[in-house]
Amino acid sequence: MDKDKTIAIQAVKEEKEEKRPAAFSPNLIGALADEVSKTLMSRLPGMLPRPHKKKSKKKKDKKIENAIFLDTSAIIDGRIFDVIGLGMMNGVVVLLPDVLLELKHLADSQITVKRERGRKGLEALDKLKKSKKIKVMVLAEKDEKTRIKEVDELLIKKTKEYKGKVITCDYNLGKKALIEGVTAVNMNELANYLKVIAVPGDSLHLSVSHQGKEALQGVGYLDDGTMIVVEEGKPYIGKTIDVVVSRVIQTVTGRILFAKKI
Repeated sequence: MDKDKTIAIQAVKEEKEEKRPAAFSPNLIGALADEVSKTLMSRLPGMLPRPHKKKSKKKKDKKIENAIFLDTSAIIDGRIFDVIGLGMMNGVVVLLPDVLLELKHLADSQITVKRERGRKGLEALDKLKKSKKIKVMVLAEKDEKTRIKEVDELLIKKTKEYKGKVITCDYNLGKKALIEGVTAVNMNELANYLKVIAVPGDSLHLSVSHQGKEALQGVGYLDDGTMIVVEEGKPYIGKTIDVVVSRVIQTVTGRILFAKKI
């Protein structure tokens, strides 16, 4: 009887051992886990939805072709508008809000001369925009914290940033811009280049407008503003006469011609 019981117990143990799963070594389990992980990682990117990229709040500045930046001095001088009117400049006239603010302050000034210059400049800009001979735009202001207080510094910075040119009548601004690698056109220098080149012996038709420094001298001007001192020309003040150039003197402000009545 005990023998039969022992045999039955042994049979039950063998049955349980057959149902027990085969054991794996830790190394084998680790290797299998690595392979499964690699497979999942290679498949997941294509299976999972891609996250939407946040749009950058900072907008890129639009490129301006042939940007022409005007400073306050060039605007109130006015000659640049004549040049543009002749069709000699192509591109986009760019105005800084700070420059317009300077013009407004001039237009609101209690000093008559400044007030007239400011209003004249604003009227010229308005006329240019309405004429549609060239595109005119006002550059949008950026973050106040990064703004430069000096208008000239800001003008040079923006002109350099947009690879344009600055038009001015300010000698110091023009020179500083050139030093910083910015193209600057000084209207006064341009006017000097465009003046009539006269040499001794040339004949000119001239209106004598007023007396010169010397008692008998008369003074007249060519269309380009060149001053001509007429020797013994005082008696001809208010009259138009023919003169011959005798000598030419170059000064800091330009050339002075001396002439005699023919």
